[in-house]
Amino acid sequence: IVGGHDAQVGTWPWLVSLQNRKPWAGFVHICGGVLINKDSVLTAAHCVMERKSQYTWRAVFGTYNLLKPGKHAVKINIKSITVHPQFKKESLENDIALFGLVSKVHYSNFIQPICLPPLPDSDNGTKCFISGWGRTAEKGHTSVVLKEAQVEIIPASTCNSSEAYRGLVNDNMICAGSPSGGTDSCQGDSGGPLACSNLTTNRYHLLGIASFGVGCGREKFPGIYVRVARYSTWI
Repeated sequence: IVGGHDAQVGTWPWLVSLQNRKPWAGFVHICGGVLINKDSVLTAAHCVMERKSQYTWRAVFGTYNLLKPGKHAVKINIKSITVHPQFKKESLENDIALFGLVSKVHYSNFIQPICLPPLPDSDNGTKCFISGWGRTAEKGHTSVVLKEAQVEIIPASTCNSSEAYRGLVNDNMICAGSPSGGTDSCQGDSGGPLACSNLTTNRYHLLGIASFGVGCGREKFPGIYVRVARYSTWI
């Protein structure tokens, strides 16, 4: 997360560290994920790419410091990986995947699912946050402790302007960040939540999943998120 700060332990209980086993290094954090029920984690399809075998993955819940998972952390292996059938790795359209867990996770103060967005999709009047263990600067290092940042939903018309994404952002995507740049998801944050508080239900809803961007935190190039409400049927 660029332009964020250390989160507090337990603030984002649906955030998951998806880790892949490296022959020489044990498990390494690859992407964020989002717990949506006791045995399902949503993430970005591009996180899977060449790592298709579910046996090399695990999900870590309830953690804050990746090097010291802590007593609330739970590690569960992956039973299945379902990538959206229309995922296109060139344009990153439909950049969404579902990880099924080998066993159900027990909820606690530190492990909770997030609500899926209510239909129809509403972007307005809510506070939105991103969170993850990704890079804290475009060419910087990933973070050992969980970072968070507040972001604004940026209109597609702004995002698609000729000096920005030039029409690349479609209705299945959401732009979020800060208008002047400086607050963004970055490498290692992919698959993590764009979580917005819903004023009527007083709960957080999963509006988006971190997908891609040009650099990190650049002015005119906010982060692009999968618009989760468009995929409720598929989920």
